[in-house]
Amino acid sequence: MIESPLPEKQGLDDCPASWRSRPLVWRTPLVALLLFLCSSARHLLFHSTAFDLTHFDQAVYLIGQPQPAIVSLTEYHFLGSHADWILYLLAPLYWLYPSVYWLFAVQAGALAIAALPLWQLARDAGLSLGLCRAVVWAYWLYPLVFNINLFDFHPSVLAVPLLLAAVLAARRQQVGWFTVAVVLLLGCRAALSLTAIGLGFWLLVAERRRRCGAIALLLGSLWLVLATQWIIPTFSTVGVEALGRYGFLGNSLPEIALNLFLRPDLVLPHLLTAANLEYLALLLLPLVWGLSLRHLTPLLAAAPDLLLNLLADYPLQKDLLHQYSLPILPFLLLAAIASLAHRRFWWQRPRWIVLWSLVGFLALAKPGYFWTRYLETLETWSATRAAIAQVDTPGRLLTSAQIAPHLSHRPVVKLATMDAAAREDLTAFDYILLNQPHPGWNSTPELVTDLRDRLSQQPEFRLRFDRDGVVLFVRADR
Repeated sequence: MIESPLPEKQGLDDCPASWRSRPLVWRTPLVALLLFLCSSARHLLFHSTAFDLTHFDQAVYLIGQPQPAIVSLTEYHFLGSHADWILYLLAPLYWLYPSVYWLFAVQAGALAIAALPLWQLARDAGLSLGLCRAVVWAYWLYPLVFNINLFDFHPSVLAVPLLLAAVLAARRQQVGWFTVAVVLLLGCRAALSLTAIGLGFWLLVAERRRRCGAIALLLGSLWLVLATQWIIPTFSTVGVEALGRYGFLGNSLPEIALNLFLRPDLVLPHLLTAANLEYLALLLLPLVWGLSLRHLTPLLAAAPDLLLNLLADYPLQKDLLHQYSLPILPFLLLAAIASLAHRRFWWQRPRWIVLWSLVGFLALAKPGYFWTRYLETLETWSATRAAIAQVDTPGRLLTSAQIAPHLSHRPVVKLATMDAAAREDLTAFDYILLNQPHPGWNSTPELVTDLRDRLSQQPEFRLRFDRDGVVLFVRADR
């Protein structure tokens, strides 16, 4: 049912005067700037990785050239991964100036600006100014928001403001804007079709927004079929990769969907696990102040994503570090707003909410990485920067996962990993850039030594740079 609002004055006196004097419109750009600086600093310290930053940066760069957007790490068109056509809308930024920092800016901006529809939803529910501000701070301090901003770039981050905007449009009966939001949402990732279906079901059953609910259900269902049965198989050589995480349910999407309902003997053992209990605790604890069993109906919309994460045989879907829980967050916040609107608990005061959110941030977010693990590569930082500066043409490149995002504006960039190095034809590359002290993901110093020895014996290459264990080999004809 639609939640009834709370009287306007509740909680206002609990809000410090300084909060009341600061409009949201000023805090949002500051939060966006802070997030952008954090992700940029991580990148500059060589802790961004090829998966997923090189993947998306290379795709948008190639779209902007224009060239066929074949991601060299996968060797097929980027639409074959997640049908995330929203990248086409980012290409104009690369026309102005091709830079990976556009992706960091878009991601930081999306995470910050989601507070605007969230604020409006809280105000429409009847919350006081103090509680509205507290909800916004609870969102900004939610550990996943900070952590996912650091984890390279993902178009699915755009789902957070789009989902909140869609709900706001539905509640205000703005069907046109709702449709636009859902269409853009579907372009961020094929799996978000399930989120749209969940959103439509919730709007129909709980919110009684029949037109918007029907639109979301229809668009989500159509995109699910179109993306998984045509777009991804057309552009990919491996099909829908994520299906392998649910192999215990079947080998195809229809078989998995069927067994999900007909084979509880397969489903329940994968749901009732200690890992899932820990995941639910991580997901809910930062917002436990606002969760009430009587007001959890918004989680109907999040049910498909939550079920996917709980059933997945993939641990990265069960933490607050990666993107898989992002579509759930807006509906957790809506559940918290509904509880606040009905004054369920005595501790639902702005000061307590912000304090608890800050505790959750300090416990589960990862700002500490900036003075621990992100500084581990400082001894080779200067040499790596100098070597990168000598890769002066868009030639074919073999390098490590941590260096690749700095040189992804080229048609071919490959990774020197233990899986691939032995079978790579080194003469197919124009540049080979390696860091022996810090060889990067799925590599070792021994592998770098072996590659260096092989290159030293090949007359096609000459050593252009060698300092602090960072080496750059270049084809002799360059």
